[in-house]
Amino acid sequence: MRIKTKLNLGVGLLFLMIIILSLVSAYSVFLIKEDTENILKANYNTLEYSRNMILSLDEIKISTDHKKHIFKENLDKQSLNVTEPGEKEATANLKRNFALLEKNNFNEAIKAKIRQDIFAIMKLNLDAIKQKSDIAKKTAETANFSIAIVGTLCFLIAFNLLINLPNNIANPIKELTLSIKEIANKNYSERVHFTNHNEYGDLAKSFNTMAQKLQEYNNSNLYKLFFEKKRLETLINNMHDPIIGLDNEGIVLFANDEALKIIGLKLEDVIGKPASELSLSNDLIRSLTLKESDVQKKQPLKIFANGKESYFDKETINITITPTGEETAINIGDVIILRNITLFKELDFAKTNFIATVSHELKTPIASIKLSLQLLQNAKTGDMNDDQKQLVESIKDDSQRLLKITGELLNLSQLETGNIQLNIEKSDPHAIANYATEAVKIQAEQKQIKLVIDADDNLQPVKADSEKTGWVLINYLSNAITYSSEKSTIIIRLKNETNQIVFQVIDTGKGIDTRYQDKVFDKYFQIPGSQKSGTGLGLAISKEFIEAQNGTIGVESNLGLGSTFWFALKV
Repeated sequence: MRIKTKLNLGVGLLFLMIIILSLVSAYSVFLIKEDTENILKANYNTLEYSRNMILSLDEIKISTDHKKHIFKENLDKQSLNVTEPGEKEATANLKRNFALLEKNNFNEAIKAKIRQDIFAIMKLNLDAIKQKSDIAKKTAETANFSIAIVGTLCFLIAFNLLINLPNNIANPIKELTLSIKEIANKNYSERVHFTNHNEYGDLAKSFNTMAQKLQEYNNSNLYKLFFEKKRLETLINNMHDPIIGLDNEGIVLFANDEALKIIGLKLEDVIGKPASELSLSNDLIRSLTLKESDVQKKQPLKIFANGKESYFDKETINITITPTGEETAINIGDVIILRNITLFKELDFAKTNFIATVSHELKTPIASIKLSLQLLQNAKTGDMNDDQKQLVESIKDDSQRLLKITGELLNLSQLETGNIQLNIEKSDPHAIANYATEAVKIQAEQKQIKLVIDADDNLQPVKADSEKTGWVLINYLSNAITYSSEKSTIIIRLKNETNQIVFQVIDTGKGIDTRYQDKVFDKYFQIPGSQKSGTGLGLAISKEFIEAQNGTIGVESNLGLGSTFWFALKV
C-alpha cells in the first residue's frame, strides 16, 4: 500500500473517531441534562408547592385570609404541574376538601383529609423522582460505556500511528541517507534494498539505477582522467613561465620545473607541504604567497634566475567551483603564474637610457638657440623688421616648448631608473603656492586669467621636496590655464585635513569625461579631442613625484563644469 494512502486512512479514521466521540459525548450530556431538568420541573416543584401548602394549612386558624391566599396560590400552581399518574385525581380531591375548609375554618377533620391529599401527591412525586433517577443513572452508565468504547478505539488508532508511522517514514529515510553518504564518498557499489511497493520502493529503484550509472561512469572514466592528468602535468612542466598550484588550505599541489629552478628546491621538498611552512626558510615563496596591495601588484618581481637578474609579473588566479546541486561557489585553491618580462624590461631600460641621453644632448643646442635668440632681440646686434621679430618670437616659443619636453623626458628617465633625488624637508605650503603662481603669471596674463590663492588659516609645514612639489603645482596650473577660457578665474586652494595638507587647482574649463579620469595620470595619455600641446608626460611625472613623497594624487571633474586636480602631502 502507498504511504500516502496509509497516512490518509490512518489520520482520516482517527479524525472520524474523534468526531464520533464528540457527538456521543454531546448527545449523552444532552440526555442527562434532559432527565435532570425533567425531575426538577415535574417533581421537585410539586414537592415545594406541597411543603408550602402544609405550612400554611397549620396557620389558617391564626391568620385566616392571608394563609388561605398562600395555600390557594400554591394549589393553583400544583394544578398546572400535574405530571404523574394518579396526581390529577389527588389534586382534584385536594381542591374539593380545600373548598369545604374555606366554609368551615375550624374543622380539623377536613384539615386531616387535606393533609392526606397533600401526602398522596408528595408520595407520587417522590416515587417518580426515584424512578427518573434510576433512568438518569442508566443513561449516564450507557453514555460512559459508549464514550469509553469510542475513546478506546481512538486511543488504539492513535497508538498504532504513534508506533508504526514514524518508523515507516524515518527508517527508510535513515537508510537512504546513509546510502547517499556512501555514494558521496565515492562508494558507488552501495545499494538501497526496499521491497515495499510504495513511494520508498520507487525511490530505492531510482537511487539504485543512479548508483549503477555512477559506478559505470566512474569505472569508464578513471583511465581517461589519469591520462588527462598526465597530459596537463606534461604541459605545465614544459611551460617557460614558473607555475605553482595551491589548494584552499595553502598546500602546494604542483610546481613546474621553471618554478623549482627559481625557488631552488626539489620537487619532493615542495609537493604536499604547506606554503606557510616553506616560506619560513624560503624568501621567494614568502613573497609569492603574501597578499599584496594594488601598488605592489603593479611592481614586477626582481629574481636572480638563469645566472642573471630577471623580472617577473606575478599573477594569482583564484580557482572556484560550484558543487552540483548548490548555488554558492567555493574556493578550491590558487594558481600562481610568474610571467618572465626580463626581455621587455631590458628593452624598457634601453629606451629609458636612450631618452635620457637624447634629452641631455638636446638641452645644450636648445640653450644655444635661446641664447642666439636673445642676442637677435638685443638692439646692439641690429634692428629687425616686424616679420623678423615675429619669426624670432615663434622660434623662441618653439624652443621653450622643446626645452620643456626635454625636461619632462629627463625627469621621466630619472623616475624609471630610480635615480630621482628628493630633498624632503619642512616646506611652507604658501611659499610653494606663491612660487607656482609666479612661474605661470605671464601665461595667465596672456589670457587675462585671474589666479586666486584660497588658504586655510594656520597651515602647518608639509614634509615635501619643495622644488618637485612646486613643479607639480606649476604643471597643474599650466594645464588649467591652457584649458580655461579667457578672463576666467583659477583657484589654488590650500586646506588642512587630518595630518595632511591638500593642494587643489580648480578651473572652470570644459572638464574631463568620466571615461578618461582614471587614465589622465598614465604615461603619454592625452584626452581624445584635446589640443596636442605636450608629450602626455606631465601628469604621469606629477603622480610619480607626489607618490615618491608618500602623498596621494587625484582629479575630480564633471564634463562642462571644470576640473579639480589635487594632491595631498603629510605634515
